[in-house]
Amino acid sequence: MAETPDNHFDRAEALEISVASRLDDWFVAEVLPLETSLRKFLRRGWRNEADIRDLCQDVYVAVYEAAAREIPTSARAFVFTVARNVVADRVRRAQIVPIEAVADLEALGVTVDEPGPERTAIARQDLRKLQAALERLPQRWREVVVMRKVQGLSLPEIVTRLGIAERTVSQHLTSGIAALANIFHDDPTDQGDKS
Repeated sequence: MAETPDNHFDRAEALEISVASRLDDWFVAEVLPLETSLRKFLRRGWRNEADIRDLCQDVYVAVYEAAAREIPTSARAFVFTVARNVVADRVRRAQIVPIEAVADLEALGVTVDEPGPERTAIARQDLRKLQAALERLPQRWREVVVMRKVQGLSLPEIVTRLGIAERTVSQHLTSGIAALANIFHDDPTDQGDKS
């Protein structure tokens, strides 16, 4: 009995449906149960919570399309590899600003966030006040506060540099910051503002 073109089409269609059904079954059984872990993973790599759902869907689409070619042996490893790549692609795209967007901003006259003269003057005045307040502190308190709050050193680093106990460093830091707060609170140049 000779095979007709209609019989060949029916077999190909049946095979395609069978493969799609097997892919769907694999996806439901192996990929969808990973959703909670996938969302946690995506949250660690992406700051904006509102985008997590979209990222998850992008991962699902990429996994499904790739699995249509060949179902991976380890669904978990594959899903998280795809997720890492999706996040990396999003980060790369987020860092690229189309030249048209920049041109549009210039045409609109949008200014860059540069401080105006008033903000600059206020910042300089605040900096002078802080310098004067720091100079009023005892030397050791000043050293510890500057090392910790200005230079960003850790307590162990300060201990090493000054050769004093960590508890003493903590006490100096607490006392120095409290003294600075008192100096700023009692600053006579601010009395006109407190009414």
